[in-house]
Amino acid sequence: MVLIAVFGVALLVAVLLSGLAARSVLSTSLLFLCGGALVGDGFLGLIHITPDSGIVSVTADLALFAVLFTDGMHVSFPKLRTTWRNPARALGLGMPLAFVGMALATHYLVGLDWTTSFLVGAVLAPTDPVFASAIVGRKEVPARLRELLNVESGVNDGLALPVVLLLIAAAGPTAHSAEASPAKIGAELVAGLALGVVLPLPIHLLTKFRLLGAEPKLQPLLALATGVILYATCHLTHANPYLAAFSAGAVPASISPESKAVFEPLGEALSELAKFAALLVFGALLTPSLFGDLPVGGYVAVVLAIVVIRPASLLVSLVGTDIDRRERLAAAWFGPKGFASVVYGLLVLQSGIPHGERAYTVIAVCIAFSIVAHSSTDVPVARAFDVEDLVGIPDDDAAPVHAVAVRKPHMHTPGTGSAVGENEGVRDART
Repeated sequence: MVLIAVFGVALLVAVLLSGLAARSVLSTSLLFLCGGALVGDGFLGLIHITPDSGIVSVTADLALFAVLFTDGMHVSFPKLRTTWRNPARALGLGMPLAFVGMALATHYLVGLDWTTSFLVGAVLAPTDPVFASAIVGRKEVPARLRELLNVESGVNDGLALPVVLLLIAAAGPTAHSAEASPAKIGAELVAGLALGVVLPLPIHLLTKFRLLGAEPKLQPLLALATGVILYATCHLTHANPYLAAFSAGAVPASISPESKAVFEPLGEALSELAKFAALLVFGALLTPSLFGDLPVGGYVAVVLAIVVIRPASLLVSLVGTDIDRRERLAAAWFGPKGFASVVYGLLVLQSGIPHGERAYTVIAVCIAFSIVAHSSTDVPVARAFDVEDLVGIPDDDAAPVHAVAVRKPHMHTPGTGSAVGENEGVRDART
């Protein structure tokens, strides 16, 4: 109950400070991360959580599933058909370059063997839009930039997982090599994608029967029920839940835009709660001893991962595209490490491989630094695009200039989940 009480207090503080956060570099995500660290064993000792505690993997898993499910609903297939090349470049070239770059930095600066170094690179390759939501959700930001970051972050989690599992099996004696065979991993990915695409279809068809249908106040629960069934089915069948979540969110948004509009406010709220809970738990793992265990070379590798490796990798992948320099720089910077890396990092730690603890230390510190850096810079970068709108250079999908002039923070358009104001479209007032 202490953990629940701490979460309630942290949520209250975050809500009360969200107005200030919306106008500054203060981040509610950072508040929960710091709150977890404060009440954990490293400081006040109010809650006792270790990396092998069941609550750690469960909250991270649920948060990642919820975030990907709601993110999938923001994908527009009609737009994606004309803008798929940029996300494909980021995934097909930028992600492997970041993977290799982080492996090289880990090997030479931390001293891990090549297999474990590539494992760290695979764990830190996925990006997370949650900690850059003022970029992904803000209407003033060019649509192609938002689409690039959202699709990249939604798909790269599933792409990284098989590599992580194979490298764990290759890194040492884990007794799980059979479970990480390429055929089994491929089957899990295909099953996750299939479940995510197929499961929402019969549920949508059921709503077309005359005798069936939800009353208005219960309609948001229809998509929630779909997500709950999908989550349980994935874990019962060992299908990849993250690929399933993203595809299951995208399918209803395409075949039934009205159901997306109805569910979006509830979905965003539930996603925020899951995210905050996972941040609080993860923060409790960030003890002074964990930071003290990382050598100087590890900190250099972490900084390089955030300010050099990810930016350089994406910039290279976008060479020759129609994205202008300002958008490329924004996309290159926003490569935050999030819940996928937390979940995969825990897999590394719990696998029992020879250098698993050292690898996890690098991963955990990198995630913490990334949350601080990216969640504190999304609003200033988004405002730079807003300034361009105000001087008469709006993006095709940006808000009209007259709407920009009369914005008020924290007003939400009913049924859309989009904020009209300084943080238009952001999942929370300031993530």
